[in-house]
Amino acid sequence: MTDFRWHRRWIVLGFALIMAGITGAVWSYGYRQALDQLALQAEADLALASDRLSTQLQVYQELAVLMADHPGLQGLQDDVARRATAQALLVEVADKTGALDVAFANAQGRVLVAAQQVSGADVSRSIAFQRAMHGALGSEHGIFGSPGRRAYVYASPVFEPDGAVRGVVVVTADVEDVEQTWRGSLPAVFFTDDRNEVFISNRSELLFWHRPQAGGGLVPGDGEPPEFRAWRVGGHEIWQLGWGPYLPRTGLHQAVDLPVIGMVGEILVDVAPARRIAWLQAAALGAVFLAFGAMLYMTTERRRALAEVNAALEGRVHERTRALSVANEQLRREIGERREAEAALKQAQAELVQAGKLSALGQMSAGISHELNQPLMAIQQFADNGMAFMQRGKTGKAGENLGRISEMAARMARIIKNLRAFARNESEPMGKVDLVQVIATATELTEARLRSDAVTLEWTPPMGPVFAWGGDVRLVQVFVNLINNAADAMVGRADKRISVTLDTGDRLSVTVRDTGPGIADPEKIFEPFYTTRAVGSSEGMGLGLSISYGLVQSFGGKIGGVNAPGGGAVFTVELEYWSEEKAA
Repeated sequence: MTDFRWHRRWIVLGFALIMAGITGAVWSYGYRQALDQLALQAEADLALASDRLSTQLQVYQELAVLMADHPGLQGLQDDVARRATAQALLVEVADKTGALDVAFANAQGRVLVAAQQVSGADVSRSIAFQRAMHGALGSEHGIFGSPGRRAYVYASPVFEPDGAVRGVVVVTADVEDVEQTWRGSLPAVFFTDDRNEVFISNRSELLFWHRPQAGGGLVPGDGEPPEFRAWRVGGHEIWQLGWGPYLPRTGLHQAVDLPVIGMVGEILVDVAPARRIAWLQAAALGAVFLAFGAMLYMTTERRRALAEVNAALEGRVHERTRALSVANEQLRREIGERREAEAALKQAQAELVQAGKLSALGQMSAGISHELNQPLMAIQQFADNGMAFMQRGKTGKAGENLGRISEMAARMARIIKNLRAFARNESEPMGKVDLVQVIATATELTEARLRSDAVTLEWTPPMGPVFAWGGDVRLVQVFVNLINNAADAMVGRADKRISVTLDTGDRLSVTVRDTGPGIADPEKIFEPFYTTRAVGSSEGMGLGLSISYGLVQSFGGKIGGVNAPGGGAVFTVELEYWSEEKAA
């Protein structure tokens, strides 16, 4: 077990190292890809800023060329009166073009007229002036004027008819005014001149910083060298610097030469988005690897646990196989005993049903004996009367007596038939039963007992038969039990009435209601041997309702008992209608 644990630890450590290596490689690849996209964007931004600067300075360059041929600048060296008009012209041009100054100097470099400068100033030492005196367009940049403003100067030669240069038009552009149009709209962009000094930038904190002779980066003119470090990633130059809150901590550096204006354009783009993209790719792959590793680890652990449990189970199965064989043999014996017990239980239930019927017959025996004795006495009397009428020759009267004897015999036969059907064990399966005939038989069987107890039975049968699903004899037993129980409950009461109602609605139901004291405990009335009669009485053992409950349930029906609102008990038997489909 210890060796396996060490082996598992080495596997986890190896997987972690592999995942770290792959994740690092994905981060590096994603970082380089993101830098490539960032470099394309930086190149486009730098080209846009350079084009803006060149275009804006070109306006002043063209202004100098156009003003060199302006007729208002002719004859200014000898005609002093024309200088006032020329100065007004230059002031108007400077105001309309936004130039810092527009001036005209003679061949000796002395300013004759100017929009801002004082006449008589000497510009002969200016590089732009010296180049213009050679017949070419001159340009330079630097700090000009007493406030010390950054300016870009263009000098255009003014030619004599013979081709000699008689003067120079000098146009001075305000660099700060040029910067206002694109400051803050791009990443950090700056332009360095031939002295490696930042002369134009959209980040004012970088102005006049210069690049040291050894190494890269920039340093301020009068301060300590700030934090700087440079390296290359995938062919891209990366600067790490701490130059202020408005400059990236780590940026992608690119540069482009601008020979038209004599400067180098440079840009710094923050690489934080590229790093975030690389980290997201690496994190996503790491999460996938981690999930895969977790699933693999869980699968391995589950297999190991299953193998251990398997081995333990095999041992336990081997140990318990013999015990199970003995238990199986014992279970077979118990199953046989249980089947014998079930058969005995069914036999006991059948005998219990039969005992209930015999008990009901015992309760009805006195009334039935009276019902049979009364027709027998009437038959004897009608027979004696018939003989006397025959002796007297009154055959008509004798025939009437014989007819009455036949009626009495038919009544006795019907009573005996009902008793015989009620007393026998019904073995026929359930089927189509006329519920009206069933209730009629039950009332006829209990008629003598009800008459002897002065109980009124209210039963109005419908015009035709009503067919239910059940057993004929067993349903008769149910209603005999309900009617006898109702009669027992009303012993000693003045008002004794039993009403039987047949409802043929959606659910076929028969209601038996009495005017007795009601049910003392409705929840226990269908329990075996539950009775409210005195112990040791001869009126029954409390099995009638329990037997009825089982019989109704065997037909798929329901039986229930409740107390009526006005007094007495109400028993309801719900049965299913007979149908061809159910019979099939």
